[in-house]
Amino acid sequence: MHPILELAAVLHPMPEPGSVTPDDHFSDACEQTERQRKDYADNLEAASFDTHGDPLILALEQARQEKQEADHRIRRLLAYAREFQPARRYPLDELARASGYTSKSGVRTAYGEEEIRLVQGQIHRAPHRPALGETPS
Repeated sequence: MHPILELAAVLHPMPEPGSVTPDDHFSDACEQTERQRKDYADNLEAASFDTHGDPLILALEQARQEKQEADHRIRRLLAYAREFQPARRYPLDELARASGYTSKSGVRTAYGEEEIRLVQGQIHRAPHRPALGETPS
């Protein structure tokens, strides 16, 4: 198998029998995975050709970028939960568990003013608490 096709298979694994509900959608799920593999392989091959880069290195760089983007999303969601929702609606231990942080203090320090401003700009309302660094009136 060609290395780019192997990378596509690694990153888009076929569903296991019994993993799709209802069972009669299993073949549809396999077809969808095949399309995802083909699209991924085509895009990776084009990127590799355009940049003369190694496909594995390009795949790793893309995965790292996706990981960073996911981390940014988690920080914005934590800012939303803590700054824009009613106080105590989401306990710190629940937020820590859901977001993958190992402690409550990790949740407290996961986001800052930048994330608060981003959330505020997207939902068009002020946080319930003063922004970090501001003193309450």
